[in-house]
Amino acid sequence: MTENGVGPDLVTHNIVLSAYKTGAQYSKALSYFELMKGTNIRADTTTHNIVIYCLVKLGQYGKAIDLFNSMRVKKAECCPDIVTFTSIIHLYSVSGQIENCKALFNTMVAEGLKPNIVAYNALLGAYASHGMSKEALSVFKEMKKNGLRRDVVSYTSLLNAYGRSQQPGKAKEVFDMIKKNNLKPNIVSYSALIDAYGSNGLLAEAVEVFREMEQDGIRPNVVSICTLLAACSRCGQKVNIDSVLSAAELRGIKLNTIAYNSAIGGFMNVGEYEKGIALYKSMRKRKIMPDSVTYTVLISSCYKLSKYDEALAFLDDMRSLKIPLTKKVYSSVICAYSKQGQVTEAESMFDMMKMSGCSPDVITYTAMLHTYNASENWEKACALFLEMETNDIQPDSIACSALMRAFNKGDQPTKVLSLAEFMREKDIPFSDAIFYEMVSACSILRDWRTTSELIKLMEPSFPVASIGLINQLLQLLGKSGKNESMMKLFYKIVASGPEANLNTYSILLKNLLAAGNWRKYIEVLQWMEDAGIQPSNGMFHDIYSFSQKSGGAEYAAIIREKVESLKSRKSGNQISANQCDALPL
Repeated sequence: MTENGVGPDLVTHNIVLSAYKTGAQYSKALSYFELMKGTNIRADTTTHNIVIYCLVKLGQYGKAIDLFNSMRVKKAECCPDIVTFTSIIHLYSVSGQIENCKALFNTMVAEGLKPNIVAYNALLGAYASHGMSKEALSVFKEMKKNGLRRDVVSYTSLLNAYGRSQQPGKAKEVFDMIKKNNLKPNIVSYSALIDAYGSNGLLAEAVEVFREMEQDGIRPNVVSICTLLAACSRCGQKVNIDSVLSAAELRGIKLNTIAYNSAIGGFMNVGEYEKGIALYKSMRKRKIMPDSVTYTVLISSCYKLSKYDEALAFLDDMRSLKIPLTKKVYSSVICAYSKQGQVTEAESMFDMMKMSGCSPDVITYTAMLHTYNASENWEKACALFLEMETNDIQPDSIACSALMRAFNKGDQPTKVLSLAEFMREKDIPFSDAIFYEMVSACSILRDWRTTSELIKLMEPSFPVASIGLINQLLQLLGKSGKNESMMKLFYKIVASGPEANLNTYSILLKNLLAAGNWRKYIEVLQWMEDAGIQPSNGMFHDIYSFSQKSGGAEYAAIIREKVESLKSRKSGNQISANQCDALPL
């Protein structure tokens, strides 16, 4: 055109821009737009709509918003239309600004533009992507009220909203409505229903939808496979992951990075470590580029399985490919270094994380707290905890228990109790681990008053408390010579549900015998028999030895007779719940 003296006009420029947009050449479209601005031809609304679309696709949201605002300022030259508003609604949706989606939709209506089916679907899709089913249903109903015929995109978005809000039953109802309204579900509709079932643990139903899709003549694609693999991963099904991979291969569907990530994660979740690694190697062999998700799954899984060398090897792979490290990778690697006693390397990784602009979160800080805990450096652990506060990162009970453990290891029990007060002020819930460290601190301090207060605080959680924590409490009371309190606590524990183990009874017996209470000792042996726990030979030996050394002539025969009787008995007295009131705490 140029060589023949025919200068391109606005229509020509828009055709070229549209071609770049259709061919997904978004950067070239923007470069062409810059050249266009150097001519005497002014861009119109169509031009700007294409450019905004390309900016959104490239994630340049700020520039897209600026261009949209400039259009609103220069309404006489290029006034925003339905397409413009719809593109910005989509922008707000993908960037998580859902409130702005509705606000912009209302602005569009207020400015005299009548929303079409595409605009409504954009708003409906925004709500659906965040599982806001009530809001999505409201928009869905409004479409009908305003005379618009809902299309398959509308129904699929509502279906997706129900799936993401853990309502698979309603998602299926919407899917059935598609057919009832003479519409044909497409591959997106089927994938959304597969995801609705899969994300709620209904793997059998998800697989059935996959089969139904094929029966309806819709060929599965890589998205369908990804969705099904993710469902298998959530449900922890070993066989189904292999089956889905075989189904993809049989149908000639080439797996992409997302599919590989889902399958590798699925294998790791069900303990099929070798299969996960084999799939990663297959991925690399087939030139499918791993991403940060791939290595996050691999490294975190290796850490959980205590394969620290492998985790660090994957870190090297990740670095060689220049893939940015995620927070989870940083945390897992820090923990891996910690487990191997490489404190300096863990500190270096933590500093690198901060320098890279990837702000540490509570998980990462907790990983470093565990590192200092393992190296018994309570001073650095304490300084790190204070740094969390400075950076406005609220510690959780896991972080607090890690610091408490460091304090106890460093012989700083008073700091443990001070940290417990801090937790009360910040409304941080007390966990089993927190109680355990507090009990340990009380034991070191021989602080029986605080111990009594602690028992009262813990009492509501006795039914769910770990037996390790319970045993520690019993041991603390026994060591303090408070056998009556120890026994009353035991009665309460039995009445509230947790099952005492051999170690529990061993603690009771040792402390009772140390106090010379041989009658209660024999009674506890009877309780063990009743509970189906066989007393050890050592327990019988200890009471025999006591009878000879400390029982005196008048009691030695009685003790021996009772123990012999106990050895031969098959049933005996049980602990009654009302014994809880037998002794004062």
